[in-house]
Amino acid sequence: MAFANKTVRRRSTSRQPSRTVLRQIQLFATDVDGVLTDAGMYYSESGDEWKKFNTRDGMGIKLLQKAGLITAIVTQERTRLVARRAEKLAIPELHQGVTDKLSLIREMAARHGLSLSQVAYIGDDVNDLESLKAVGFSASPADGMPEIRRAVDYVCRKKGGEGAVRELADMILEAQGQGSRVKFQVSSSGKPT
Repeated sequence: MAFANKTVRRRSTSRQPSRTVLRQIQLFATDVDGVLTDAGMYYSESGDEWKKFNTRDGMGIKLLQKAGLITAIVTQERTRLVARRAEKLAIPELHQGVTDKLSLIREMAARHGLSLSQVAYIGDDVNDLESLKAVGFSASPADGMPEIRRAVDYVCRKKGGEGAVRELADMILEAQGQGSRVKFQVSSSGKPT
């Protein structure tokens, strides 16, 4: 029965996801390239690889953590840049080089005592499709691949690397009644703690 309800929900033309679904979310997982970044791969003359991350997406992740949600990165790529970004954001679940994302998400949910209905996942390409179909709430950036945009519960107004993750974080927090209650303390250096 849950599958039938999810199928109907996916076909809905509504842009806003069910608040009931968002209230259940306890684990927020994201892909990297095309979601936390603009899907570009930048290389210098010396061969250094660069990625551009959006600071507002980072703050969205921090706000989810402050509200008690588990945050995760699940990516097929394996780079030091992603590890550094995850470390900076104190993301407890960093999984790189993952070829079977759905198995990893199932394992991660089980380890935290959660069902897949309590997991939100945002992805943008075909290697995310199985995971997006399985979780309780799925999303794509505005510029995700057409097949992905058709399959998810919600298509963001923002593009990958331009605030799509923050858009979802704000929606989840608002649905859980924590949008205005999650506050940061500011240290003497003026940085959020």
